[in-house]
Amino acid sequence: MSEEREPRERDAGRPEPEVPVAPEAGDTPGARSAAAAREASGEPPVVASAGSEPVEPPADGRTRLKAAVWPPRVSRGQLVVALLLFALGLALAIQVRSTNDHSELRGARQEDLVRILDELDGKQQRLQSERTQLEQSLAQLENSSNQAKEAQEQTRKKAAELGVLAGTEKATGPGIVLTIDDPQGQVKADMLLDTLQELRAAGAEAIQINDVRVVAGTYFTDNSSGGVQIDGKSVSQPFRFTVVGNPQDLAPALNIPGGVVRSLENHQARATIVQQQKVLVDALATPKPLQYGKPAAK
Repeated sequence: MSEEREPRERDAGRPEPEVPVAPEAGDTPGARSAAAAREASGEPPVVASAGSEPVEPPADGRTRLKAAVWPPRVSRGQLVVALLLFALGLALAIQVRSTNDHSELRGARQEDLVRILDELDGKQQRLQSERTQLEQSLAQLENSSNQAKEAQEQTRKKAAELGVLAGTEKATGPGIVLTIDDPQGQVKADMLLDTLQELRAAGAEAIQINDVRVVAGTYFTDNSSGGVQIDGKSVSQPFRFTVVGNPQDLAPALNIPGGVVRSLENHQARATIVQQQKVLVDALATPKPLQYGKPAAK
């Protein structure tokens, strides 16, 4: 009995032999190193099922957002809305540009707008009158039995009209007489020039200041000793403008708020306007020979 216990005790103290275990699927050295790397980076481990490929972890939020946004998915309704918004923006841009084109008149004063409107009305009436005269001349030429004589007569009339504009012919007709009294000597050449420009814009056809005929080349200068010169001739006050034109256009043009009369009054000068049915402009200008300009050949 003792002999049987002794071998058993010796066998109990001896270590048991290791039994080889078959490696599981995917349990290779490469797989073990990949798993260790995932565990070190904090990523979730890859779970594999028997007989299937390894399953990747779910994508992060940035990847899912990028996949949802790009490539863009445009529906028909979104395309129609985009086209309507484009058309609306284009219309607004055109409207803003059209509004800015009239910014000058939009910021003008009321008296300036009234003056501009009066000038446009006067120009329209003069152009309409000139058109009527030309149509009458054409009709007379077409209906006249002696067209050569009629053409000569119209040429003579036209030459007389041009002589009035050039200052070589006397002029008469309805108009106004503007007298400027300047006891303080405050009226300068630029103020007389402004008055002349206002009269021309209102439709004046012939103008005479004291005894000087106003033509296209008339100029104003201030004397060093006081007073004003017109075309090199000294003119003393009171300044007297004799103007041929429509009195209903000339007088309001001078009396508009902020116009010539108000400006003269601000310089202690007094302006008097008298409308007449017939005034005479009898001062004549001496035409200067042309030095450079010549009629252009047709």
